[in-house]
Amino acid sequence: MSAPFKFKEFTVAQDKCAMKIGTDGVLLGAWAMPKASPFNVLDVGAGTGVIALMMAQRFTDADVDAVEIDADAYEQAMTNFENSPWGDRMFCYHASFQEFFQEMEEPYDFIISNPPYFEASQKSPDDKRNTARFEDALPFEHLLYGASKLLADTGVFALIIPYNQEALVIEIAKKMRLVPVKITHVKGNAAAPIKRSLIVFSFKMEEEKAERNELIIEKERHVYTDDYVKLVQDFYLKM
Repeated sequence: MSAPFKFKEFTVAQDKCAMKIGTDGVLLGAWAMPKASPFNVLDVGAGTGVIALMMAQRFTDADVDAVEIDADAYEQAMTNFENSPWGDRMFCYHASFQEFFQEMEEPYDFIISNPPYFEASQKSPDDKRNTARFEDALPFEHLLYGASKLLADTGVFALIIPYNQEALVIEIAKKMRLVPVKITHVKGNAAAPIKRSLIVFSFKMEEEKAERNELIIEKERHVYTDDYVKLVQDFYLKM
């Protein structure tokens, strides 16, 4: 059984979730920034609910919704929400994102997602883990289309993906009138190849180049860079 993961302002139980808390979700939750303080936030593919909880901590006036297809993960996210300091303004829907974006009408100021992205060749015998990890459960086309349907005109959509899928995702997003406004490339250390792309999209209002930068996580094993510490220190207990 996985022990609860304790952050500075909340605790996340994860024993019922196929995908446990990892660097990607926390990194996205700390990094993603809307244009203005959002009125409402949507976390697509909640899992344990950690990103939604980070949103509730960061944006104290926002209502935070989440959507999760797996029944056990949905129940765990709801329990984590209820046990947090912000349970009165958090809710998780038990549905696929495809079902969700067809039913919902109210737009969101800020949508965020750590989507499944592993390729079919990497599948395991665990169906729940596959649903949490593999993009055929939520293809990028569906994710971006749904985000474009639910995003307010001035809203932003943030996600984290493997670097080798960045060009594909940006190309799909263009078809939905979404363009990148900020891209951060993530490396484990200075000598490592780029591993992840953090991207913020918004609707195309005018021609502008995306802000681009790089984030290196470690100077050496378990010795973190100042940039990484500054980013996550409001959340991790030992930062």
